[in-house]
Amino acid sequence: MQSSRYARVAHNPQLQLYYKEFLSRSPAESLKALLRGSRATRARRNSDALLRAGINAPANVAWGKLGAGREYLFTRTVPGDGVTCWLRDRLTQRQGRDLLARRRLLRELGTFIGRAHATGFIHGDLRPGNILVSPQGEHFHFALIDNERTARYNPPSGRQLLRNLMQLNMLLPADLSGRDRMRFFCAWRRQMRDLSRLEAKILAVEAYHWAMRRLEEKGLL
Repeated sequence: MQSSRYARVAHNPQLQLYYKEFLSRSPAESLKALLRGSRATRARRNSDALLRAGINAPANVAWGKLGAGREYLFTRTVPGDGVTCWLRDRLTQRQGRDLLARRRLLRELGTFIGRAHATGFIHGDLRPGNILVSPQGEHFHFALIDNERTARYNPPSGRQLLRNLMQLNMLLPADLSGRDRMRFFCAWRRQMRDLSRLEAKILAVEAYHWAMRRLEEKGLL
């Protein structure tokens, strides 16, 4: 399966298991691991913390060391496809049932991410592909994956919230209209009761413009 240069990933659909092997990035990584835990340890602890808080994430099954700075982690398969897949490939019609489902997905996604943020969790890389979506009747269920850099704060800073919202906005205008983004944001805002109206507006505007600047820098706009 596709993965970063510092990991190997495999999936066994019969056993409903994912395997991830964490490769050493540099000699300094082992020193950092002594202070804050290895990447595999952080991934395992963070997924456990999310699950305890009622936020869906991969359940850990087994883990260990392989030598040469390598570690592995087995997790249960979380059903679903990434948010980008749903918006770009599955709910493509901007009318009828697809349109209604698309709007419902974005509202429920906003509620899910807002609840995670309100509970104090900041994902290390909240790109749309790191949020899995599965339909459950008329609604959608979500799960956060790749949680090695997820952390919990009390409370999260505005800069941390802004970065996560920017990462979620890294979708092309063809994938997500301005009204689509506002549907997500309004649902997210309802979970963030400690934010003032002005703070919420600043976050929404800055997250969007930051994401558009990054897309332009990548030559995607």
